[in-house]
Amino acid sequence: MMQWLRRRFIAGFFVAVPLAISIAALVWGFGVIDGVTAPFYARLLGREVPGLGLLTTMVALLLVGVLATNVIGKRLLQRLERALLHVPVFRTVYSPVKQLVLAFSPDNEYGFKQVVMVEAPGRGFVLGFLTREFTAQAGGHVRSLAAVYVPTNHLYLGDVFVYPRDALVYPDLTVEEGIRIFLTGGMALPGHLGERVPPPGPPAA
Repeated sequence: MMQWLRRRFIAGFFVAVPLAISIAALVWGFGVIDGVTAPFYARLLGREVPGLGLLTTMVALLLVGVLATNVIGKRLLQRLERALLHVPVFRTVYSPVKQLVLAFSPDNEYGFKQVVMVEAPGRGFVLGFLTREFTAQAGGHVRSLAAVYVPTNHLYLGDVFVYPRDALVYPDLTVEEGIRIFLTGGMALPGHLGERVPPPGPPAA
């Protein structure tokens, strides 16, 4: 009984904490920007206009995105990030949250690359995300392998399985569509799944 309670408590902890941090960060960010801009808009327009704080937050995020994709801006943000990572409390919270968010970005080299399916013995086809392709020495031969992340009941809780690369099936789904499928319990699956051409594998060691 104690072991069951412990496992459920730990599972609940890892589900609730990242979610709570993300929501708190969004609420805090909106509150800060809205608190700074609301008086300015009130003086400029002569009255309070609901929604301008949210609009300003969205524009600010867009500008950060433009800055982050610019060569000079990217370097400035990297330097700022390195400086902030020297702060112990900030580093402890920021690094795991950033890794979690970047995992879902298709532009991230180390994130979810694409949706794959694998026929697992006794389980049928398993849907997951390709996270890494690599080669390994096994039995005197170099084998091409792939790491597949299979979410369980939540996107950021799951298992990592290693399969032979040629065992993977590449359905015609984007990472965003795959995330939607898991969030809806499979209800977002299309009526027909096409198959993509497998990408070229990693060079042999």
